[in-house]
Amino acid sequence: MNKAQEKVLVAALCGLVVTAAAAFAVQPALAAGYSVETLARVSNVAQWDQLNVRKWPASYSQKVGALNPGTRVWVERCIEVENSTDWCLVDRGSVQGWVNSRFLTPIKG
Repeated sequence: MNKAQEKVLVAALCGLVVTAAAAFAVQPALAAGYSVETLARVSNVAQWDQLNVRKWPASYSQKVGALNPGTRVWVERCIEVENSTDWCLVDRGSVQGWVNSRFLTPIKG
């Protein structure tokens, strides 16, 4: 094995370790979730901006979509995050993922 192959192997192993650690860190948070099952509106986002929708409940997670201010979304569930705001799993057509709860306002029926 040459030096270039060793570097690729080490980088791949480091990536696996980071991915496994991130999955382990997110799992307990998902277990602490609570069901919401209600409509909400995207709020507290500037009119010229969008709310990023994430694959996992973390600001560093992969972006899977974006929602405009005022957009109505279905909130499936939320999780409590210690020393932070809650994250909620939302669904809007083809966009499904996690957003920070501070950017949602429940729609009163």
